[in-house]
Amino acid sequence: MKFPLTREQHLELYYYMQLNRSLEDHMVRLFRQNKIVGGLYSSFGQEATSVGTAYALEKRDWMAPMIRNIGSLLVKGVPPRSIFTQHMARYTSPTLGKDGTSHFGDLENLHIVSPISMLGDLIPVMTGLAMAGRYLGQKIVAMTWIGDGGSSTGAFHEGMNFAAAQRAPFVLVVENNQWAYSTPVGRQVPLKNLVDRAKAYGVQGYIVDGNDIVAVYQTAKEAVERCRAGEGPILIEAKTMRMKGHAQHDPAEYVPKEMVAYWQARDPITLYEKYLTEQKLWDAKTKAEMDTHIERLLQQEQEFAENSPFPPPELAEQGVYCEGCHEIKAKWERPIKEVLPPKASVKPNWTVENFGGMDEAAAITRQTAEGSSDDGARRAATRPAKKASPVKMAGRAKAPAGPRGRR
Repeated sequence: MKFPLTREQHLELYYYMQLNRSLEDHMVRLFRQNKIVGGLYSSFGQEATSVGTAYALEKRDWMAPMIRNIGSLLVKGVPPRSIFTQHMARYTSPTLGKDGTSHFGDLENLHIVSPISMLGDLIPVMTGLAMAGRYLGQKIVAMTWIGDGGSSTGAFHEGMNFAAAQRAPFVLVVENNQWAYSTPVGRQVPLKNLVDRAKAYGVQGYIVDGNDIVAVYQTAKEAVERCRAGEGPILIEAKTMRMKGHAQHDPAEYVPKEMVAYWQARDPITLYEKYLTEQKLWDAKTKAEMDTHIERLLQQEQEFAENSPFPPPELAEQGVYCEGCHEIKAKWERPIKEVLPPKASVKPNWTVENFGGMDEAAAITRQTAEGSSDDGARRAATRPAKKASPVKMAGRAKAPAGPRGRR
């Protein structure tokens, strides 16, 4: 499938990537001034993956970002001031200053589920959300992200298996950014392509250059639309690179310099600037105007955050438990009678075509064994007889002792 982008959409993709990077540059300076009170996790080099995948969603769809997905928040409509105030723990932040990192969402308006620190746990959560949307007739798609390291957690496998069994309209983006903190992919996953894990669950998988924002968008858009049509879930592996350490405290000295140079030459923003120029989608004036607008916006948003108060002490005891603070009510977009008896009633039995027996497998085994025996007999007839040797025990034979008793 192809999903053509207009000139305005191309420029929007660039705007969100550049806004993502510039916003983080501002926050790095604030961190060094001790104005960021929590952790700061850079997405430098990964902006195309966050922006391109989130851009494929519709307003009605749901997403659950992780700590390096600030670009997806911006695409969904979160203003930079919310990200500034959140990291600075100000009273005007989405969490009223109770959290100093990226743990916030917007369930009411933007359909954003807050990140969960236990990596992988968002996968079963978003699977359940996707199933709920289908049950209510909302025709939504749910999306979340996981890193290469997080793809080895139990929740990843349990969640993907659950999503596959339920055919949930769910898209999982695996950001293969080469490092799980300080562990390279090859030291914790025996696979070259993490997308191969999709086969284990019988779901579709895509692999994409995570630094090519047009390719990322096209791939994610196809996955989203296929999920909306009932063909989900779908796993996308985006190959990219975490160009900074795990967080601001980590200088990432364990990353080989040659690897950094390789990925610097594939910077997603630089690549896209070249693409926009070659396709004659902008000129130097358009770029300058956009960069000026971004810087002016961020200066205003940062100023708002710095002038915002810290939360009052008495807030600490508020909002710990929900005691009638809001009403939880399903938003039905289909007749509720469709999911109630008698329309929803089914017979308490299943039509099973494959009885799960061993007949077919046994036949294949016999054919293989017979073929091997025939080949062996033919080879034996052409070889001279050998002296019988004692039967060996199954397992690895011990090697004779070498010098100094070493084996």
